[in-house]
Amino acid sequence: MPHRIVFSDIDGTLLNAERELSEFTISEIKRIKDTIPVVLISSRMPSAMIHLQKQLDILDIPIICYNGGLILVDKKPIHSTFIPPDIIEDLHRFNINSSFHISLYHNDDWFVPEMDFWANRESQNTKVMPVIKSTEKVISQWRAENKGAHKIMCMGTEEHIDKAFLFLEHNFKDSLHLYRSKPTYIEIAHKSISKLTAIELLLDTHFKISLSDVVAFGDNYNDIAMIKAVGTGVAVANAKPETLKIADVVTLSGKNDGVAAYIKNNI
Repeated sequence: MPHRIVFSDIDGTLLNAERELSEFTISEIKRIKDTIPVVLISSRMPSAMIHLQKQLDILDIPIICYNGGLILVDKKPIHSTFIPPDIIEDLHRFNINSSFHISLYHNDDWFVPEMDFWANRESQNTKVMPVIKSTEKVISQWRAENKGAHKIMCMGTEEHIDKAFLFLEHNFKDSLHLYRSKPTYIEIAHKSISKLTAIELLLDTHFKISLSDVVAFGDNYNDIAMIKAVGTGVAVANAKPETLKIADVVTLSGKNDGVAAYIKNNI
């Protein structure tokens, strides 16, 4: 299959052991970017991706944020699907004793009720600082503005996250995607979107490239549909077993520059 465009996940896939872009990765993407677009596709918010785009010199390329919930072209949304405030309120009521942390995201807004362990760790990982605002106030504000959450992140002990997952699965399995990216994390998105739906939309409306000409890199459960559908689906060696199973190719691990190694040898 020809490689006419690259889509790459970030965390666990593109970044090294220091959660940075290695010089090898930067140089390989810069080498191909003028003839083969490289699109970052992640559960991250825009500002947690744009600084990586800047390092790669691909600021003019669209980005897919929140697992497909938000697509930006020239820094403007061309697609936006969010979780309505009523669902957020039900989750907040379930968590009335604040047993686990709830982060709420809309476009480049990230709200946390306090800078606890989880908010601090996520801020260090993404290099973005959240706004401290109670969940009740965020819900009220979004209702008034006809907004919702492009992503909800629940973080806490495995025991509390297990309970949160069961609650969400029981009540909202037809409305929400639930990604258990770690035992202590749940990433929540609207059921109608995925990385694959976002890729299909961008290919159709912006790039005019066939899905069969795509190479996509990933590691986690939310990358499976994307890797399975594109012309060449590549899993990094550290990917989940289910992701490795459906990949066309397995490259080196993310920490060992697997994306850059594949690009060097195949593009």
